[in-house]
Amino acid sequence: MDYKIYLKGLNSTVTIDKGELISFKFADDEYIHQKGNKGWRKSDDEMFPVIGPTAENNFRVHTKNGDAIQDQHGLLRELEYSLIASDENNASFIKKYKKNTKIKNSKFPAKSSEEFLFWPFDFTFEKSFSIKNNVLNIDFTITSVENMPFMLGYHPAFLLSNTGNETFVANDTVYNLSDVYKAGSNAFPILNSDKITLKNIDKNDIEITTKGFDNFMLWTEVDNMVCIEPITQYTSYTDQKFSEENMRLSKGKNTFSIAIKPISF
Repeated sequence: MDYKIYLKGLNSTVTIDKGELISFKFADDEYIHQKGNKGWRKSDDEMFPVIGPTAENNFRVHTKNGDAIQDQHGLLRELEYSLIASDENNASFIKKYKKNTKIKNSKFPAKSSEEFLFWPFDFTFEKSFSIKNNVLNIDFTITSVENMPFMLGYHPAFLLSNTGNETFVANDTVYNLSDVYKAGSNAFPILNSDKITLKNIDKNDIEITTKGFDNFMLWTEVDNMVCIEPITQYTSYTDQKFSEENMRLSKGKNTFSIAIKPISF
């Protein structure tokens, strides 16, 4: 049985598989990296409640409720989405977590010494998709107790031409794939920005605008895909001493949004 969800815009289609964006087509062109191709093994993911590697801090994050054990990019990606509702243009999913519940770490033992992860706060994490006039909107709603520390990042991968000639425009500056390569595993930061344009050479450009994140980072190791990631913090500038002093504090309900827009000529 096909459990995928399909959304339809004016001249665009979106495919979602268990909460993961696996396809966004506009004018018959695919814009999302396809799993199984060289590069990253996923098409999109979320980073929560931390962003970046935690190994240098012995996988510990200090909070007012005690130390948590978190691996790189947090434990949210170890949980499964449940479908809330869907129709022709919209789909909503949710993940729920009860504080201090131990979650199996998929990186253990090959890439991590920590078999289980946990977080000392309850939270719910909603991810909603909507397509209107060929613009794909992705909204996140995080509900928790007030003052829960957190970081949030969205991690979509975009399909490239495999030539290495794509560029990115943000803050009136042009960046090249070579800039992204040089940053390596740290990812390339574009800070204090809520808009970035991917200048494609074989199809329409893509404009990505955000609310609530305020920063991006770019990552790839190959010419056929790039991750353009809205983030609340760029942690590779820190000493990895993860604590709530270096994180945002929840307002109880926090919302973030991304709009992905093909630019027609």
